[in-house]
Amino acid sequence: MSLSLPNLYFRVKENGATVFRVTAETRQNRLDMTQVATVNIRNGDIKVQNNKDISDTERTEIEAWIETRRAVLDARHMDDVHRTVDFLNHTAQWVQSRATDDELEEITDTLLLTMHDLRSLLVRKKADRVMAARPKDD
Repeated sequence: MSLSLPNLYFRVKENGATVFRVTAETRQNRLDMTQVATVNIRNGDIKVQNNKDISDTERTEIEAWIETRRAVLDARHMDDVHRTVDFLNHTAQWVQSRATDDELEEITDTLLLTMHDLRSLLVRKKADRVMAARPKDD
């Protein structure tokens, strides 16, 4: 049975990844993963590690991974925001129908401050977008 392996493996970490070159040593029938670089998702930096050389093909593959990873993280973030809207709706229903006085006492102040902060930011950002969309007077 033949196993199709990628040339590079990306061990994801919070701000990027550690990049390993994958090689299959057939004599010992084992995989070898050699760390060749670290990647920072935020700024796109690729730092070669341990005096290893990376080929142009590997650099291109790493850059493609960065773009794909950013798209995945952006999609996850938007999904989180949509879930937050659902959670707020569920919370409103819980407050209306099931919350006890003690439970409400525990969360009311924190929830009100959080919602006030969020509302202030949303209103400010909305105003910025409206102002930016207005035609400029000559």
